[in-house]
Amino acid sequence: MTQLHRTVLPNGLTVLSEYMPGVRSVSFGAWVRAASLHERREKMGLSHLLEHMVFKGTERRTAHEIALSLEALGGSLDAYTSREHTVYQGRVLDEHLREAVDVVGDIVFRPTLRESDLALERKVILEEIGMVEDTPDDIVFELHNELLWADHPYGYSILGTRDTVNALSVPDLRGLHGRAYHPGQLVVVASGNVEHEKLLGVLHETGWGAVAGGDASRLVPPAPRSAPPMTKHVEREGAQTHIVAGTTAMAHGHPDRFPMLLLSMLLGGGMSSRLFQRVREELGLAYAVYTYQSFHADSGMHGVYVATAPDSANDALDAIRTELRTVVDEGMPADEIAMGRQQLKGQVTLSLESVSSRMYRAASVELYGEPYRSLDDLLALIDAISDEDVTRVARDYFDPDRFTVLSLGPKAAE
Repeated sequence: MTQLHRTVLPNGLTVLSEYMPGVRSVSFGAWVRAASLHERREKMGLSHLLEHMVFKGTERRTAHEIALSLEALGGSLDAYTSREHTVYQGRVLDEHLREAVDVVGDIVFRPTLRESDLALERKVILEEIGMVEDTPDDIVFELHNELLWADHPYGYSILGTRDTVNALSVPDLRGLHGRAYHPGQLVVVASGNVEHEKLLGVLHETGWGAVAGGDASRLVPPAPRSAPPMTKHVEREGAQTHIVAGTTAMAHGHPDRFPMLLLSMLLGGGMSSRLFQRVREELGLAYAVYTYQSFHADSGMHGVYVATAPDSANDALDAIRTELRTVVDEGMPADEIAMGRQQLKGQVTLSLESVSSRMYRAASVELYGEPYRSLDDLLALIDAISDEDVTRVARDYFDPDRFTVLSLGPKAAE
């Protein structure tokens, strides 16, 4: 039986682990409680830039040595910046746990942050921004977030803008690193073939416990606030019009999160979903149409994405609105909801066979104050989703008149 183990070291580092029998690998990750949500507008992209810069070299390793450290062992080392956290993670064979813990600790605690590296990495990130700008099904979500959240950091670009990235400096990077990259602001998690006591020993051997705890007070973002529903078109050449229709949703810890996941899946989570069947299969208006959602500590967002020929944009958006309105007004039939429970249970079960998914779930327990649930507990929670729960969530969150609509392409969707 799997169990989540938790220890807080004397310096404030929170350590979690979950042993998974029958695997020969380990995922190890460090979550920093600082990201784009905690940035000022003029410093947009700072967390992401720092995430890049720590890979340029440390007191002990060159950039090339960092790149080789786990790849040469058949493992992987990567990182990403989200709205709420910056995450560094390695996946290795169980026998290489020490190497993963050592290199992640090295880049987190001891980056050199040199001016010469910043000049080069700034160019890389400007290329990354350009790549997003050239990818309409990426940039349309950025534009929608900005429209939905107005001047709130939820609407900021995680990558930053060309102006903000060009203005960021080494003192900015060192300021953020000094404020957030220490044990009091970190959660580390390992999952896979790892015993908790062994993990604690490896952390001690690699110096994690010797790092000063630092300021453990949390970075507090502004209270979430969104703009009223609106529709906007951004003119752009291309063969398709890309549309995101979405609005705010509940926070991660809200009891309606699982009914939301179930309903969103039934509406746009796969080939059998209502929107896929109606918009693509019956009307032939799109190749890609799907729902999305994300949940944060204090709020969330969800909606629908579709890409369609410019002349079909209005028809596709009308079809989506009609499906949403039907669900809001009439609810979902009991047999569809029953099918949705089975689908969601299958997805959860399959995802928890991955050591990385287990690592992410364990981190969520700590970061969002979730109770740890076994697989059987999760399946029971999904079975307990009632038809009334789904009807309530549809009414409260899926009214198309409350959606903000952003279209990108040669022709507006109205």
